[in-house]
Amino acid sequence: MVVNKPSVRYDEDFNGWIEETIALLKAKRFEEIDVDNLIDELESMSKRDKREILSRLKVLLLHLLKWKYQPSHRSASWEITIRNNREEIAQILQDSPSLRSYPSEVLVQAYDSARKNAASETGLAIASISEQCPFTIADILSESFLPNPTASNGM
Repeated sequence: MVVNKPSVRYDEDFNGWIEETIALLKAKRFEEIDVDNLIDELESMSKRDKREILSRLKVLLLHLLKWKYQPSHRSASWEITIRNNREEIAQILQDSPSLRSYPSEVLVQAYDSARKNAASETGLAIASISEQCPFTIADILSESFLPNPTASNGM
């Protein structure tokens, strides 16, 4: 049996390779598919959504911390950033329900990054920002939650 090689090489024309792979799948010509690169791309797709959740969670937490620790600087821009990142995380979780627990799994990592960035952006001493995330994951992802100001925020 002669197996045809793909006419478009993965490393020469990525989009052409994708289109050819789709056509081969639709035609059920599985023996002609570049399986190794297809596996790599599927694994990469899974990682992409996880990276996106982590990135958006960091930005969301950063703005929630700024909202909490700098109430006099609150702005519509911060609120829009909070809302947009919640919506984007919610959309990913709607599209991929198997990732619903992922924000909780990476919360400590995301919070650590957000805490450092919040200290840098606000000029507050990092010690004045809680070491432990002061928000629950339910609050973080809730459409309506905005934190109350901290009583002693160094302002």
